[in-house]
Amino acid sequence: MSSPAGHDALLAALRAAVGSAHVLTAADVDLEPWERDWRRRHRGRALAVVRPGSTDEVAAVVRACAAHGAPIVPQGGNTGLVLGGVPDASGTQVVLSTARLNRIRALDEANLTLTVEAGCVLQAAQQAAEAAGLWLPLSLAAEGSCTIGGNLATNAGGTQVLRFGNARDLCLGLEVVTADGRIWNSLRGLRKDNTGYDLRHLFIGSEGTLGIITAAVLKLVPRPAAQLTAWAAVPDLAATVALLGVAQRGLGPALTGFEVMNAFALALVRRHFPQLAVPLAGVAPYAVLLETSDAEGEAHARARLEAVLEQALEDGCAADAVVAESLAQARTLWHIRESIPLAQAEEGLNVKHDISLPVSRIPAFCAEAEAELARAVPGVRLVNFGHLGDGNLHFNVQCPEGANAAAFLREHEARIHELVYDAVQRHGGSISAEHGIGALKARILPRYQDAVALDLMRAVKRALDPANLFNPGKLLA
Repeated sequence: MSSPAGHDALLAALRAAVGSAHVLTAADVDLEPWERDWRRRHRGRALAVVRPGSTDEVAAVVRACAAHGAPIVPQGGNTGLVLGGVPDASGTQVVLSTARLNRIRALDEANLTLTVEAGCVLQAAQQAAEAAGLWLPLSLAAEGSCTIGGNLATNAGGTQVLRFGNARDLCLGLEVVTADGRIWNSLRGLRKDNTGYDLRHLFIGSEGTLGIITAAVLKLVPRPAAQLTAWAAVPDLAATVALLGVAQRGLGPALTGFEVMNAFALALVRRHFPQLAVPLAGVAPYAVLLETSDAEGEAHARARLEAVLEQALEDGCAADAVVAESLAQARTLWHIRESIPLAQAEEGLNVKHDISLPVSRIPAFCAEAEAELARAVPGVRLVNFGHLGDGNLHFNVQCPEGANAAAFLREHEARIHELVYDAVQRHGGSISAEHGIGALKARILPRYQDAVALDLMRAVKRALDPANLFNPGKLLA
């Protein structure tokens, strides 16, 4: 479908499916918000942006695109970091925006489930649960703009994976439009259903390459009686691992968050957001943010958390620590942590890595990777932070002070990725923990993924999307 006449016929079919007002082309409006990625490193070119308002309309769009041989790029909040939700430069792909699929369909308090459409913003889903006195324990920095469909398509992680798992672990059922335009519905909210393959796990984490998620049933949990946050200064990464062990033994499943931040990451926050008072600044090379969620109450939570911190100080795995005295203080501590990516963006272009490792290997990996980077690119600055409790680090590289960032990336980015990912592989880790593969890592994935696993994934892709209609070039190059 490369001819203008073919394009016109497809656009007519799309307008018939969703209404002319919801088929946007470059002739109608600037498509940059749908064509450019969140980091503003890439801009593709879409044939059109289509905004269906129901699952039936999504199915009609898929059938129209299939009939005309037009690839589809599903897009939620467009907050991804690996070019998974933006079109390529061909001008032949249709961006299917789920923005109008934003309804909360049902909340079942007895079953502890929330049924939402794919375009529902994560924060709106959180608020719906909170209004019922319940908790959706999926939280990430982009929650004000990312969508449930995108969260599931990338198997998003966030700050509470340690206790509740990734998005996959919080999903009980899906509604999906398949590549032939049929609708598969498993929105029953069942926790046990052994009637064959668990198909939802194929679609979750598939980055829109196997089907288009249109709705989901999410698990809720009772809201805790109290949540407390602490900040600890830690002498090194080995001590952060030791502190994690102390916290796990002392708090058990009440430990819901455990984040690590190196001193340079926090220095960037202080530089670019001076209104944020970073606690215990300069006390130690690393800081840890801990959160506990308690079913009994604040006094019980505080006693347990303070006992953990006292033990950590006694063991030497913390140099100092503070406990937030109010909800406002706790929010400020989390805001500091969530401001690190924004501060890094303010500092300039950088090289991002979203990696996971066995927690026990993190200190050795970081020591090795930091030394190799210092030898290969003298003067680089490391922004090392992330969800240490579940082994996920954002091991990012900033160019040397005063260097031209664009020139630095052109000269060194590929080599930096290679050094970091090779070290990740040596330590038994993964090159993608929660951001996905997208187009950014698709071509290097075969170097780091098991060959049999890749063959199996390609076989699944061929079976479910034989025409390569959904998100071609993403995940599997």
